[in-house]
Amino acid sequence: MQPPSNNSDPLILAFPAELAEDAEAVLAVMPAPRLRPLELFSVHVEGQQVSIPGRLYNDEPPTQAVASLSSRQRQLLYCLYSRHCDGMVRQRHLTEVVDSADPWVVPFVVQLVGEYVLEILVVIRDELRDLATPGTRSRLAYGQFIVENPAFFARTQRRVVSYWSCYYRSAYSTFRGYPGCSLLDLLRSAASDRAGHPWPNLAPAGTRLDGYC
Repeated sequence: MQPPSNNSDPLILAFPAELAEDAEAVLAVMPAPRLRPLELFSVHVEGQQVSIPGRLYNDEPPTQAVASLSSRQRQLLYCLYSRHCDGMVRQRHLTEVVDSADPWVVPFVVQLVGEYVLEILVVIRDELRDLATPGTRSRLAYGQFIVENPAFFARTQRRVVSYWSCYYRSAYSTFRGYPGCSLLDLLRSAASDRAGHPWPNLAPAGTRLDGYC
């Protein structure tokens, strides 16, 4: 018996249209949200606009329910829960998809780059080291996403700098030593390769950031 259709649920729009049936299967196993998804943000994935929640307030589904999903459906579930309101839940689900080069995964990872949890930044930086290697699927996927969404990535760069300035300057006296800096270098490298020209670097050259935070 097929689960009831959830095609009116806004979370369906977090993925390209061809994944709608898989997204419906995922939503069918997710507990009802305690609050509505917060602050949807829109980006383009392979020419399609998707709307991704800034925060998700659904409890995690039971293990057996997750096991009943296909591999692709579990991937979509992990992407959605990487937007969870609990940082530890975000990190746990991120680790399940961060090594994927599928284009619909990329915006979920890049959004986390522009957030404030240092441990998540370190996970992403360590898993995306192959962005420095020409020709890898990840380098192509991330480069394409940034080229399609320049304003979104510009905002991400500014957020990385701002969170360092606000919360992590005591641990990392210069931005160059901050994990988010090396991660932005990797992402800009992928974008430069895809665009055919150097991608704008919005990070500071020095240590004074009086205009931030």
